[in-house]
Amino acid sequence: MIVNQKKIHGRSAEYLVRTAEEKDAKRLSNIRLQIDGETEYMDRERGEAYIDEAGFKHIIKNDAESTNNLFLAAEIDGEIVGFSRCVGSTLKRTCHQVEFGVCVLQAYWGYAIGQNLLKESIHWAKLNEIKKITLGVIETNDKAIKLYIKYGFEIEGILKKDKRLADGNYYHTLLMGKFIDEE
Repeated sequence: MIVNQKKIHGRSAEYLVRTAEEKDAKRLSNIRLQIDGETEYMDRERGEAYIDEAGFKHIIKNDAESTNNLFLAAEIDGEIVGFSRCVGSTLKRTCHQVEFGVCVLQAYWGYAIGQNLLKESIHWAKLNEIKKITLGVIETNDKAIKLYIKYGFEIEGILKKDKRLADGNYYHTLLMGKFIDEE
């Protein structure tokens, strides 16, 4: 789905949150690859499940045409520094919910970019009669967990020893959900 762009006056910078466009595909491919190498909070290591420019063009086109998908980009001075997606289903039993995912370049952590991408996604969900947003977050990502709780998400389950990180240890993934109509 396509939404109106919004200028945000963040903590450390002014930035734009807008719908991703096909012309962003190459940059999004590069950003995703970079972010996967900057943090262990993502599901992938750098280079795994790589999506090239053509792949991102396909995703962006499909999301723009879907009523229950949303692909947002955060842009500072014309450069994309993060993005988020809400991905829904067309199945009748699950079309009321979407799964949220977000990533921001490490150099821009602390700018409230992830928070504003989340806020815009929640707003979009309300306007489009989405009843539930779900997400998964690794147990070590305290900042993200606190943010999600602040915005009404609850821990609904735990996938025990779901991720093995570089230290060789296994970590749990928290499954979180937010019911939109309970605000």
